[in-house]
Amino acid sequence: MGISLVYTIITVSSIGVTAAIILYFAARKFYVYEDPRIDEIEEALPAANCGGCGYAGCRAFADAIVKDNSIEGKNCPVGGNDTMSKAASIMGLEAVNQTPRIAVIRCNGACEHRPNTRNYEGASTCAIEAMHFGGSTDCQYGCLGLADCVASCDFNALHMDSETGLPVVSDENCVGCGACVKACPKDLIELRKQMPKYRKIFVACRNEDKGAAAKKACAVACIGCGKCEKECKYDAIVIKNNLAFIDSDKCKLCRKCVSVCPTNAIIEENFPPRKIKAEEPEKAGIEA
Repeated sequence: MGISLVYTIITVSSIGVTAAIILYFAARKFYVYEDPRIDEIEEALPAANCGGCGYAGCRAFADAIVKDNSIEGKNCPVGGNDTMSKAASIMGLEAVNQTPRIAVIRCNGACEHRPNTRNYEGASTCAIEAMHFGGSTDCQYGCLGLADCVASCDFNALHMDSETGLPVVSDENCVGCGACVKACPKDLIELRKQMPKYRKIFVACRNEDKGAAAKKACAVACIGCGKCEKECKYDAIVIKNNLAFIDSDKCKLCRKCVSVCPTNAIIEENFPPRKIKAEEPEKAGIEA
């Protein structure tokens, strides 16, 4: 009985030692070297894992920087220029500051401008409604109001306005990660250049129908009349597919386009109130 136990212990121990040796050599053979700078850069990143950088998370982003030995064309919208400077320093590179981006909702079709003409009965997500139902209004391009964008935001930068039925962006919280852009099935959310004091001028419409049809569906739709394009001296506005678009990288925030828009489709936000021009006093008749 005692000898059998000894043989058993020796056999098990031999198997264990043999397995350990095999695992050791296997680990050596299949060892994959990982650059320690990946860990350093990952620690410098904000750990948001939002995908705003275009990669599957902060670790993947750090890995891409090290493998490419470059930060050109790469940006962490959450961490911004400070974070990218740290990553560049770890790599022995120099970062180029990038202009932050901020989300805008390119739809102003509140209930008063775009009344419901039909009812949707189905799953309460924009993605599903967009696949099976054109929407509850006559505008097939506008916001569906089921808050997919709000659900996609990890930074509390979006909420639904109960009166308008449209999403609202919190400028202070938005980091420009682009999650809401991907979540909107109507392609209504755009990342635009962040201007001083969060000032914005943009066309809040995506309706590509011709003028009369667009105006019939929504009172504040862009009708592609071209007045804003003619008014702009900075070539910041183009008309394509019956729809005006303002390039935020060219826009100088002069607001002249806002004044000439006949349907109020161009939105200006966070500007001081416009000065009201004083009316010229009536000239009294004076006898020569």
